[in-house]
Amino acid sequence: MPEISPERLVSGLVRLLTVEPDGEDHFHGRRKKGGIGRVFGGEVIAQALNAAQATVEEGRAAHSLHAYFLRGASEEHPSEYQVARDFDGGSFSNRRVVASQQGRPILNLTASFQKHEEGLSHRDAEMPDVPPPDELEPEVDVRRRFAEQARPEARHHFLAPHPLEMRAVEGRHWMNPQPAPPRSHSWFKTVAPLPDDPAIHRAVLAYASDMTLLGTCALPHGLSWARGEVVSASLDHAVWFHDDFRADEWLLYATESPWSDRGRGFNRGRIFTQDGRLVASVAQEGMIRRATPKS
Repeated sequence: MPEISPERLVSGLVRLLTVEPDGEDHFHGRRKKGGIGRVFGGEVIAQALNAAQATVEEGRAAHSLHAYFLRGASEEHPSEYQVARDFDGGSFSNRRVVASQQGRPILNLTASFQKHEEGLSHRDAEMPDVPPPDELEPEVDVRRRFAEQARPEARHHFLAPHPLEMRAVEGRHWMNPQPAPPRSHSWFKTVAPLPDDPAIHRAVLAYASDMTLLGTCALPHGLSWARGEVVSASLDHAVWFHDDFRADEWLLYATESPWSDRGRGFNRGRIFTQDGRLVASVAQEGMIRRATPKS
């Protein structure tokens, strides 16, 4: 793989997640440069969120989003986003977004935005007691070692340079065939500084929130998509933004899967700053099935 500077990787991510206006409340999303196969779900969520944000008056920030994945999107085509302005009140705004490719819907997203205000405050979520990121091995090094064991068609995913640096506290579901508790902790941040626009940081967090989450429900079963043992796809995804944060500073993503059955797995996540503030919560249900060997 050719070496790409961290700054170029992050500027490419910002460009990828930034949508371009193309008519009234209609936006064009870029293709991932060098992308292969199916579009990453977090990419579509982040682009849809940015499309919705572009139609809201300045000073209103996203505090929640709810999305349903309808069909897989291809890296071969750009995505289109049509926004409906459902509500603009004194404090809140609500938007609906339909993402499509080649005229077929791929995702529906609803997002709510709020004007900043002070309010009743309490926090009943303690940050998990885990090693700090500087005591953990960069995941890029782990992926390079594991790539030899992955299916040939999955190796590109493990070796491609990435704009997010991740460091896992426990092993990933694709690393170990031994069953493990359905809990995972990962530190993440962009590999270079982001612009100061808070909307970009929310979009990057929304993008990252689709990473590691669905794999949590595979941990108790010792199965891995990288080894071709499981087939999975996100069905729906929700994010609540609680507080201010920067996605170019270390964030801890704590995930758990309280239930999996009937071909679906449910996963929850909490995202903390390094000083222990809970800044976002995530929930997702996904399709997860044991792969059927091809004859």
